[in-house]
Amino acid sequence: MSAPVSFMVLMALSREKAVPAMAADHGGTAARGAAGGTGRAPRPGKRIPGGSRIRRAGRGGAVLVASALLAAGCASMPGGGEVQRVDSAQRGEGDSQVRVFGVSPQEGAQPEQIVRGFLEAITSDEADFGTAREYLTEDAEKSWQPMDGTSVLLDGPGLPVRDGEIAADGDSVRFEVSGERLAVVDEQHVYRPDNRRFRAQFELRRVDDEWRIAGLPDGLILGEQDFLRIYRSVSTYFYAAHSTAAEAAPRAAATLVADPIYLRHRVDLVGETVKALLAGPSEWLEPVVRTQFPGEVSLAPGARPSIDDEGVLTVRLSGLPARLGGDTCSRMAAQLYYTVRDLGTAELNEVRVSGGAGKICGLTAGEARDNAPGLMIGQQDRQFFIDDDNRLTVVQDDEDPRPVAGPLGRGEAALRSVAVARDAKRAAAVSEDGSSLYIDDLSGTDPLEAPVYSSASAGEGTGLSAPSWDGLGDLWFADRDPAQPRLMRMTGGTGVATPIEVAGLGEGRSVEGLRVASDGVRIALLIRDGEDRTTLQLGRIERTLVDDSLQVVVEGLRPVAPHLENVVAVSWAGGSRLVVVGRPAGGAEQMSFVNTDGSTINATSVAGPSEVTGVAASEQEEHPLLAQSGDGIARQHQDGTWRIVSPEGTSPAYPG
Repeated sequence: MSAPVSFMVLMALSREKAVPAMAADHGGTAARGAAGGTGRAPRPGKRIPGGSRIRRAGRGGAVLVASALLAAGCASMPGGGEVQRVDSAQRGEGDSQVRVFGVSPQEGAQPEQIVRGFLEAITSDEADFGTAREYLTEDAEKSWQPMDGTSVLLDGPGLPVRDGEIAADGDSVRFEVSGERLAVVDEQHVYRPDNRRFRAQFELRRVDDEWRIAGLPDGLILGEQDFLRIYRSVSTYFYAAHSTAAEAAPRAAATLVADPIYLRHRVDLVGETVKALLAGPSEWLEPVVRTQFPGEVSLAPGARPSIDDEGVLTVRLSGLPARLGGDTCSRMAAQLYYTVRDLGTAELNEVRVSGGAGKICGLTAGEARDNAPGLMIGQQDRQFFIDDDNRLTVVQDDEDPRPVAGPLGRGEAALRSVAVARDAKRAAAVSEDGSSLYIDDLSGTDPLEAPVYSSASAGEGTGLSAPSWDGLGDLWFADRDPAQPRLMRMTGGTGVATPIEVAGLGEGRSVEGLRVASDGVRIALLIRDGEDRTTLQLGRIERTLVDDSLQVVVEGLRPVAPHLENVVAVSWAGGSRLVVVGRPAGGAEQMSFVNTDGSTINATSVAGPSEVTGVAASEQEEHPLLAQSGDGIARQHQDGTWRIVSPEGTSPAYPG
């Protein structure tokens, strides 16, 4: 029977069903299998299947090989255990005992089968793509660069219905592979949404009477489900760079900023993550962060970082300067600790950095807290909202909401929105018509002070947006005056507000809303694009000292939730995560978590109250969400359920 090239799937079953002949990896479960398939080739025009489909039958340490149909006939299946096809996305991150390996090209395979077999083989868990390379000519194998980037396609790569274009000599043929592209993961492992049509040319030639691929694009072509199975989102960490602005916040220079990337998680995840950290920040984040590692540093030859049984990560480096200060080394170790800590391979208790002469420094989990993400988040044990009596109201634990003690809690001005400073000592509030901005203390008996800023416009959809505080103490807001829309910043929340340029905003687009991260180098912007569309963009805040004057600009706008046609609310919900309220094309309003790199294929929907129009989250992810809904102000409990804390209210907020 004719058989397409396919995968070999290895599945842990039980210790009694071990197959001693199989070569296992260090996890005790992976081996290279025979050719497999269903006995018939996929029809032209059909999508390549999204990886292997398996169901785990147990947690035992041994393996059973799911045999396949060979080109010459059908091989028998081992007698124990059951193999069924299920969607690969159902497998959890902890399912580390399952490995998928490619299958070599079969004798006499036709050109279309070779292309299909290659596209299947690149979805394997082989570190060097050894089997995929067997489908290439010798010259193509030498020149192909699989790590030059990855195209993620919605339904996987598909071949056209028509046959490939055959040359006059009959010894070469060309195929076009196409699909709807979701994103590109570049050579720096950075995910970028990209919804353009994907097309790639494959040229095949005869080599010793067998068809092989002689021309192909660099990089990988994966379907969404294969990408989810093979890759994992990892955050590398770098120190925020604020220029002289950090003088107002002493901990600013020690704050680590997440730089999310995607790595193949079944191929030495710890080692590849450390390599990515040493290579430096992504091109997008680089202007606003710095690394403590010298530019020439790398892993020592033969070094393979891993976490031992005592929770110690040892990283051997080469290229370190002869004299390396203890503080410098500790800051390097902190970057390593927070980058590797959440990989889930083992509990991390300590990082040790060594060079040619042995150990240079060590850093325990407790010591790493001095250099950590979120040092400038501020007070997060309370939430706030504006009640139906125009009073700024506080919610803490399971206590009933109560107005704050200061003038904003006495209803002295009708309010539209509010932002509480990160020290929870004062707040900025916008008047109900959107024309005025007040800043006042949360306690005290003095009357409400005069507005600190006024917009020339007022009314629904105009005037001032809800403000937001960064960890440096600066206040940000948008003036949505139709005649002169602009982003504004008030240094330290005092003095005169100054306009901030948003590079690349373009004609006819304006800032509708914003939330600035505590690190002070990233800002989430709701960008109005026409009358009916508001998109979510992430920008970086660049601060430059020019002639003793601090120049601030927002650069590098990039989409964060391209799957949403209209975004109505956003809040930071972690170091590299946002919670977003928006409407997908043809759908209803929904609330979901998305990553700051725009990798929405892993977006997690949040089951919440109905008709949500506002949401507040904390960068400390353990804190509950607070939402403005059609049922009032609701707070999410740890078990995911929601409780209405007030039947009326607007502007839910955490400090920030």
